Amino acid sequence: MEKKPFVTLDQIKEITKTYPTPFHIYDEKGIRENAKKVKDAFSWNKGFREYFAIKANPNPFLISILKEYDCGVDCSSMAELYMAEKMGFSAKDMKDGIMFSSNATPAEEFVYAKELGAIINLDDFTHIDYLEKTAGLPDRICLRFNPGGMFRISTTIMDNPGDAKYGFTKEQLIEGYKILKEKGVKTFGLHAFLASNTVTNEYYPTLAKTLFEVALEIKEKAGVELSFINLSGGIGIPYKPDQQPNDIAIIGEGVRKVYEEILVPAGLGEVALFTELGRFMMGPFGELITRAIHEKHIYKEYIGCDACACNLMRPAMYGAYHHITVLGKENASCDYKYDITGSLCENNDKFAIDRMLPKIEIGDYLAIHDTGAHGSAMGYNYNGKLHSAELLLKEDGSVQMIRRAQTIEDYLATLDFCHIFDK
Repeated sequence: MEKKPFVTLDQIKEITKTYPTPFHIYDEKGIRENAKKVKDAFSWNKGFREYFAIKANPNPFLISILKEYDCGVDCSSMAELYMAEKMGFSAKDMKDGIMFSSNATPAEEFVYAKELGAIINLDDFTHIDYLEKTAGLPDRICLRFNPGGMFRISTTIMDNPGDAKYGFTKEQLIEGYKILKEKGVKTFGLHAFLASNTVTNEYYPTLAKTLFEVALEIKEKAGVELSFINLSGGIGIPYKPDQQPNDIAIIGEGVRKVYEEILVPAGLGEVALFTELGRFMMGPFGELITRAIHEKHIYKEYIGCDACACNLMRPAMYGAYHHITVLGKENASCDYKYDITGSLCENNDKFAIDRMLPKIEIGDYLAIHDTGAHGSAMGYNYNGKLHSAELLLKEDGSVQMIRRAQTIEDYLATLDFCHIFDK
């Protein structure tokens, strides 16, 4: 299977006349088509809403596109809540527009989330008392479940929730709902995130079955009927060319079957379903464009780029695979082995190791695929490297800058109180 970039060499040559590399570029057409597919896949559930995880890509231009498809946002910090309010997701502008899923949460963030009318998703049993004392309990609340152990699909281990810092145990969950009901909370939800970046259509239906069965147990043991269940994220994308992409229509249908098998007979056929598909919503529709500016011939063959791990840290941090296309050489033989590197003073600053690619010349443009989620969002300033620009390839073929490149003045701005640069 081949991964094709959504931009051509000719397009990039034209774009770089205005915007120098490196930059992240996003595909508006792809984002829109995908958002519609997600909405259609769960249209059978009348309360369905996708809550895009802002952490995956905190760019208001892109999030505004998703809002057109009735997506809300999932926030995890004060800054994300602030952005959500400014974009019109608060209760006064959009009913149930914000989920607030945080952990080790400062008191002021709970206060702000409650003021915005966000659905607060508590991560820990002790947060019930903490929230009540700091912000007061809202009428509606969600609890995050961690079943512990290994999460399996058939005999395959998908992830290890028991090692994760998030969520309530089953016993804490039941007790939590009892306490909240006694304290006057009226509307309840359940949330869980059990595996990351799964590339299988079975994950969501399997997760749904687990949560739907827990919902029945909550009803029986705590006397609480859930109003919504948030299946969270975890639906992944095919970073590698030989991976089959998830089919969201098949996934939605699989969840529907489990819903009708478990919840409907139990009198819970009105439960709304939510999702938080940050990676699936945006990941495939972003690319990091960089130029080859150096080559090095020592014990290995290296190509040095004008981008570095500060622009895309997943390969350095996780050893994650991101496919690379040498633009203009899509049909050339991949018979050269390279490490593709950046310029950080860190040996893990590599986008690819021993990657077979066409022969790369100085000045060639490389498109690094699938950077639409956890790409620019995870950028940092080590070595004084500056955040790159973000561009939107619009449906009509035009290009809009949606975040300018950071300048040295930006980088030094928080030192202004010292006045040492005024000399």
